[in-house]
Amino acid sequence: MINGKVAIITGASSGIGYATALALSKAGAKVAIGARRTDKLADLENKIKENNGEVYSQKLDVTKNEECKSFVNNVLEKWGSVDILVNNAGLMPLSFVKNLKIDEWDQMIDVNIKGVLYCTGAVVSHMLEKKSGHIVNISSVAGRIVFPAGSVYCATKHAITAFSEGLREELSVRKNIRVTCIEPGVVATELTNTITDESLQAFVEGAKKMEALQAEDIANAILYAVESPNHVNVNEILIRPTTQER
Repeated sequence: MINGKVAIITGASSGIGYATALALSKAGAKVAIGARRTDKLADLENKIKENNGEVYSQKLDVTKNEECKSFVNNVLEKWGSVDILVNNAGLMPLSFVKNLKIDEWDQMIDVNIKGVLYCTGAVVSHMLEKKSGHIVNISSVAGRIVFPAGSVYCATKHAITAFSEGLREELSVRKNIRVTCIEPGVVATELTNTITDESLQAFVEGAKKMEALQAEDIANAILYAVESPNHVNVNEILIRPTTQER
């Protein structure tokens, strides 16, 4: 059970992060929420407080290592512990490599990979010291398969899947720090809003027509993993809409 535990959620201003913060709070966790959009964070903070939950919010750009460390340190100062980290912040500006959207490549690498590394690095010493903790990384079905226009995005998510397994092998058996990699398929979130490659318009429209997963479906999967008994390490959850083939 996670009642009374402290959970940090990145990218909490919308989608999976937003839903996860609400779900963990309703289960009794104290939630620390971080994102760049402070207006959305304020809305989430109010909702959690309305439900009598405990919440701390802070503007967070996961591409900045100092901000990640500051966020974790402030949570430790407030509540004295970090029990769960949900590395959720991510971007998906799909494009064909030939279109050379290099700024978007850099952005994905910075958020999807470096952001996970920085936030994990910010909590790991504390978790090692207390010999407990749970790190949840949001990868994707794209962390298992590759598709046209997804070369860079898939590369970032393959990296997170690999990083998660490496963390598990390093930390779970020896240090009692559990690691879970969540791999969603198509989810009805803002993720496709960052796609600027006009040749992918049909792909975007097709995804919108599918009966996609809801952010709450992924939040429930995360809740299942973190609420599992301590001897149970839910390593991976691959979750697709019923109608998604690949």
